[in-house]
Amino acid sequence: MLRGADPETVRAAVESGDPLPDTAGFAGELDGALVRDVLGRQPLFSERGAADPSAPDAWSFDRRDLDDPVRLPAGVRRRADGDEAVWTLPTPPAEANRERALSAVESAVAESVRGVDDDGLAVAFSGGVDSAVVAAGVPDAPCYVAGFEGSHDVSAARDAADAMDREADLRVVELTHEGIREAVPELVSTLGRTNPMDLQIALPLYLVGKRAAADGFDRLAVGQGADELFGGYAKVAKAPEDPRVEADTVRGAAAEMVRTLPDQLERDVLALRAAGVEPVAPLLHDRVVAAALPLPDELLVADGRRKVALREAARGLVPESVAAAEKKAVQYGTYASRELDRLARRAGYKRRMDDHVEKYVRSLVDS
Repeated sequence: MLRGADPETVRAAVESGDPLPDTAGFAGELDGALVRDVLGRQPLFSERGAADPSAPDAWSFDRRDLDDPVRLPAGVRRRADGDEAVWTLPTPPAEANRERALSAVESAVAESVRGVDDDGLAVAFSGGVDSAVVAAGVPDAPCYVAGFEGSHDVSAARDAADAMDREADLRVVELTHEGIREAVPELVSTLGRTNPMDLQIALPLYLVGKRAAADGFDRLAVGQGADELFGGYAKVAKAPEDPRVEADTVRGAAAEMVRTLPDQLERDVLALRAAGVEPVAPLLHDRVVAAALPLPDELLVADGRRKVALREAARGLVPESVAAAEKKAVQYGTYASRELDRLARRAGYKRRMDDHVEKYVRSLVDS
């Protein structure tokens, strides 16, 4: 009835309003209500219009089980009389001590990645600092990278695996046009989304998960959350000049990105579960979130470097070259974005058409 935490822990969190009760996220039915943690790390849906949304046949972790699914917002308890916002992220102090904040991140990251159980576990490994730190915590787990031939992520993963002495652990999942055409309808059904950006991000994850599941693994460790928590986006680094953020500080822009996590994690978790693996995200554990939220601007972005605090913490876990490595967003680093666009154009959906890639996606679903 609950995923991610035991009922006693969640019940105490409801009563106290504690948004970060030392879990990796939770959702499910508790005491006649549906609950979902403050960052939405476990997706949850109920049937639209259900008289009792917590009834066994009126909710599910998989939206495909319901006729008309409505997501439960993060931080909310849903009962028959409506939704109640139970948890909100804590407001960080106006000022933070740099040394104390950095020490808290180093301890939280090391404890979280080293605390992962490696039974049945593989790692999604792109060669960036996020996935490398996760992989460092489970040195016996195989590492999977996806990408088209010649893609940045495959090259970066090989370089990082070599630096970490993990060459033998690396397994490359070569993306193909046929694989994308087959995966898109399944992902649209799973996610309930047809927008190209979501699909471009989900495709490499889904296909890595499928390969890991076929190889006998039922859990996949991922580096999700690091970019949002630690200032990994260009638009955060450019705040307040970048029009894509409203904040006038780097820390404020990072907080905006944290608030996007529930929607992003719904996509990623559902995609991986559809592939046959359960995601494990140690960089989204409450202890890491609590350490990251108070970080001052200079520990998020400094001198052109992003994710400063995470990179400092990584130095105790991975080689310097890996801790400092920059990487592209997954949809670009794997060429998933480029090749989905190429497939659309080959099918007659030209760039001069509005939403040409989404029109192509819909054609795959309808065929």
